[in-house]
Amino acid sequence: MSAAPCKERRLRFPIRFASHLRQRRAVLRMLPLALLALCAGQAALAGDWHTHAPPAAADTPVNADCTLIIPDNPLTAAGLATPYQLVATDRAMGPCNETNTAQSAFVQAAIIDPATGAISVYHPLVIDQGTRPAAAPVVPALPANAIVALWFGFNGDHLTLTAGSNALFDARCVNGTRGSVFGQFAYCNAPAFFQAANAAIASGQLTVPPLGTAKDGLPCPTVRDFFVVDQDQSDNLPTLYLVTKRGQVAQYTAKNVAAFKGAVTLGNPSDNRLMDVFMDGALGCKPFSAPDLADPGQMVPALPLNELQARVAQATPVAMIPGLDPMTLSAGNEDRFKTNLYRSGTDQPTADSYFDIDTARYCRQLIRIAPQRLLNNKSALSQFYTPDAAAANSLYTFLASRFVTTYTTLNCPTLIDVPDPVSVATNKAGVATSATINTMALNRAIQRLAGTKSEDDNADSAARSQQAKD
Repeated sequence: MSAAPCKERRLRFPIRFASHLRQRRAVLRMLPLALLALCAGQAALAGDWHTHAPPAAADTPVNADCTLIIPDNPLTAAGLATPYQLVATDRAMGPCNETNTAQSAFVQAAIIDPATGAISVYHPLVIDQGTRPAAAPVVPALPANAIVALWFGFNGDHLTLTAGSNALFDARCVNGTRGSVFGQFAYCNAPAFFQAANAAIASGQLTVPPLGTAKDGLPCPTVRDFFVVDQDQSDNLPTLYLVTKRGQVAQYTAKNVAAFKGAVTLGNPSDNRLMDVFMDGALGCKPFSAPDLADPGQMVPALPLNELQARVAQATPVAMIPGLDPMTLSAGNEDRFKTNLYRSGTDQPTADSYFDIDTARYCRQLIRIAPQRLLNNKSALSQFYTPDAAAANSLYTFLASRFVTTYTTLNCPTLIDVPDPVSVATNKAGVATSATINTMALNRAIQRLAGTKSEDDNADSAARSQQAKD
């Protein structure tokens, strides 16, 4: 796939640690909502937009902590078609608005038919509390005894789920631990969905497509590939919404695209979208997709599809959520229980000990795999569009910058006593314009870590990653 057909200019800041959050939010406020489209099969929408309120000034703080009100019976057809409502967690900190790209929340549902093993996808809508959508969401036709699960993404810092009834309990929603939310991730009923999907795979009802071969001759990447992951892997969604000229939100469907001329897309910058659209596009790969129940005839990627394919097809070593993932920390410390809750929402085996979530091993695998494959694909990645024009001028410099951030955020230089062999140069605006991989330093690091490779690969083996969870 060439670069020309796909221009995504939505923000994708890989930095989420507290010291960088103010910078991230400032850039989000200063940039307008930009084009975001699934370049594989869905029409790109262009045009300016205007919300019902003027954009916040660059020096005006934006409330980055929002709450999402879950509708009653969220795992039913009626519940899926009922808009979720966004509101400030603390109103004294300012409002939360879905069309503010620094505060947007997103929902994705996956549905499995237990009789056939067929999976479909649906995108429940998010609107501001007290407002109406531009068009009523489509009521999906669910198979009998359908097993439905939900995943959530967020462009701010901390998203809290709430409900006016017992919906959170009944839908088995997980937002983190008491007093410590994950941040930009949450889910409802995900373990039940994955249990059914994995059983369907084992019985032959559900066939996961093979990864295929990338342009570099290696298997196409997955969300558990150390070439793809960052400091907080498996977060956020490839969900899209439409924002009309009047600032109302609607589901992204062919019908709504035709009805709302000049509407633009609203998206959730994510590891899933980075792989599904950008990395797959640059490397000649295709994501696992399923029918969109709101948009007949359209096939769409999804977080759970990516995780299922990774579970089945990712070869050793397999990246699984480490203990120092910022979204699994509690008061700045590793929390195995919270890490296991997150893993359960992404079909990863729960950890029996802190060895299973060892971040030092994660860092060693990152060094062994990511920089070399990045360098091997420099030409293809450099020619592909950047996910974030405010952060990097190409996919290559974006991924290099993301690696540098990941390596620092996870404290890898200290944990494994290996300096980062990747460096990035930026212009006056802070945009990464070039990246250098010191191959001599990289080779020395790999040789130095050779003694632990067998043990590390055994701990991160494909067989261990496919173990049944508790």
